[in-house]
Amino acid sequence: MLKDLRNFINGLAFGITQLVPGVSAATIAVVMGFYDELIGTINHFTENVKKSVRYLLPLLLGIAAGIILFSSVLDFLLTNYSLPTMMFFIGLLIGIVPLIYADAKGERRILKPAGIAMTILPMAALIAISGFRAESAVNPAEIISNIDVPYILFLFAAGVLSAAALVIPGISGAFVLLLLGIYPVVIYSISSIKGLLDNFLNVALILDICSVLAPFGIGVIIGFLSMARLIEKLIKNYREAVYSVILGLLLGSVFALFRDPIVYQNGITAASLAAGAATLVCGGALAFFVGKKYI
Repeated sequence: MLKDLRNFINGLAFGITQLVPGVSAATIAVVMGFYDELIGTINHFTENVKKSVRYLLPLLLGIAAGIILFSSVLDFLLTNYSLPTMMFFIGLLIGIVPLIYADAKGERRILKPAGIAMTILPMAALIAISGFRAESAVNPAEIISNIDVPYILFLFAAGVLSAAALVIPGISGAFVLLLLGIYPVVIYSISSIKGLLDNFLNVALILDICSVLAPFGIGVIIGFLSMARLIEKLIKNYREAVYSVILGLLLGSVFALFRDPIVYQNGITAASLAAGAATLVCGGALAFFVGKKYI
């Protein structure tokens, strides 16, 4: 029972961070110590179906609850307290950097030249890409009301790419959606699910939600399963190289988040800076001490 509750809480954290642009849900899985178990369970699901279902069910319920229930909370925090909120998530990324570095260097004190290159290149690429983030200038409701087959296929492809990023620590699935320009559409559709609580027979709303989340969700499942198997093999055979790349992605994410307009959308005041500094330290300490237990 306690393990099921822990898995549900892990799922909550995983789902909540999946909503935040620039913050990798996989990184949170690493910090909370269930990343390897999650990847292994998915890849070896058929070897012990009962055990796999027992592990995944509360985790998936937690992810769903985190996404559905906290989308409005995060929207409120980012709208009204963007700097301290984002500083907390940036702190989480910074806090795990020393732990990922330890895995990247292996038994050595420092990274080898090849490891340094494998850290710098993805870091530079992510920083560069973050400067070209696409924003949707169209009302999400308007997009959904005029959805067509090409856009549905695009949603499927976006789901695949988002899930691929979801599996790799250091890359944010939400950030990928922002780059593709469909983050507002997906978040709007997820938030609309709560509207069904008032009227379960609202067929028009159900069709609108399904037109976005069905192709996107199928893409997420396919992308997640494909990348989970690949990442497990890579970590098994090239652990230090993989963690060097992850280290670069984490550092790139930190720089990308600091320059993200979302962080400063409420303006900068003495109070927000003080609160931001406090949440940054709290996030960093939490990630380091919790992650140190598992990594």
